[in-house]
Amino acid sequence: MARTQAADYEQRRAAILERAAELYAERGFLGASIADLAKACNTSKSLLYHYYASKEDILFDMMESHVQALLRAADEVVAQAMPVRKKLAALTRALMALYVGAAAHHKVLLYDLVHLPPPRRRKIVNEQRRLIAIVEELLCELQPALAKQPALKRPAAMLYFGMINWTPIWMDPKGPVSPERIADMAAAIALDGLTEAKMPS
Repeated sequence: MARTQAADYEQRRAAILERAAELYAERGFLGASIADLAKACNTSKSLLYHYYASKEDILFDMMESHVQALLRAADEVVAQAMPVRKKLAALTRALMALYVGAAAHHKVLLYDLVHLPPPRRRKIVNEQRRLIAIVEELLCELQPALAKQPALKRPAAMLYFGMINWTPIWMDPKGPVSPERIADMAAAIALDGLTEAKMPS
């Protein structure tokens, strides 16, 4: 007979994801076993398998929830009625807040995406591309010349993400420069650099 689902089933799954994110961020996905995770969660392997059938399921849910949070934040900012410069600045702050608030999740996404089975990896990559497309559109509004050269849209967006994606790896959230200030610096570089840049022909 199948085990009855506990009333706090989803909360327990979320707690497993948090501990797994910390463990995978520290040791890497391949360096952490289900036994390691069970120990970190102070539970048994069999109970973990009640919530997740495999390590890959845990990895996928971890990445999916993180990318979906990033997309929701981006959609909320873009939907607001404000000048495009303020939108990009607000988006940068929103993404930075999620990077800092879920630093372990973000680190796992950066380093361990390759370990997902191809169909699931494609799903995450497609969601990441939607986030990139949101930034591409904002950058084209900022620099109309960019819209006339479609081949440059992706490089411009990736240069933007290159500034902020890796901040959880080196940034100390409690250091002398706050995450918000770093987000504002990145937005200023993107905004002023792009609007002043001459698009290569």
